[in-house]
Amino acid sequence: MPLNPLYHRTRFLLSTLDFAGDVPDVGYEVAFAGRSNAGKSSALNLITNQKSLARTSKTPGRTQQLVFFQIDEQRRLVDLPGYGYAKVSGQVQERWRRALKTYLQQRQCLKGVFLIMDIRHPLTEFDQRMIEWCSYYDLALHILLTKADKLKFGAARNQLFKVERALTAFPLQPSVQLFSAPKRRGVEEAHQTLDRWLGVGSGTGKKNPEAKGEGLRGQ
Repeated sequence: MPLNPLYHRTRFLLSTLDFAGDVPDVGYEVAFAGRSNAGKSSALNLITNQKSLARTSKTPGRTQQLVFFQIDEQRRLVDLPGYGYAKVSGQVQERWRRALKTYLQQRQCLKGVFLIMDIRHPLTEFDQRMIEWCSYYDLALHILLTKADKLKFGAARNQLFKVERALTAFPLQPSVQLFSAPKRRGVEEAHQTLDRWLGVGSGTGKKNPEAKGEGLRGQ
């Protein structure tokens, strides 16, 4: 079971690309981003201890809008459009890109981003772009290396160390962890990051600017 039962209360709020008009920019949000088929929906479902909060499908790229989930009156999780395998036109892809960039740039209640990477294929072009955007917009970033169960324990740890070393090349220093939805591995660590960013237990939602991988937005 997840450490914090608060996340089990999470419910679907709405899907939109017009987030400025549909969801007030108040409270605290954490966004989930990732290349299509990296395991983002499965990660969201496990973190909230729900079977189908976020849709999972053998057809990647089904998330075509920003999907807002309400935890409580002040806190939300946001599922950002999957990128990479969606069979849509270039015009639609560009619309997603603009909406994503605008959201990261303008959303003042956004406290940080969970970036989902398949441990077997980390740091894709999209992943690197997201890291650069989070650095530029001063957003905290936490990376889930999903599908860790696909590798033996030693190989998974080695991959984690390789990713950590590669990230030293970026101005932003994200925090990184192993994660496996089928094995229910990594939930505790993910919850600790969410608790901190969403102000769970602190009553503030503000981030510690001295913490590794933390941005300064919202201070």
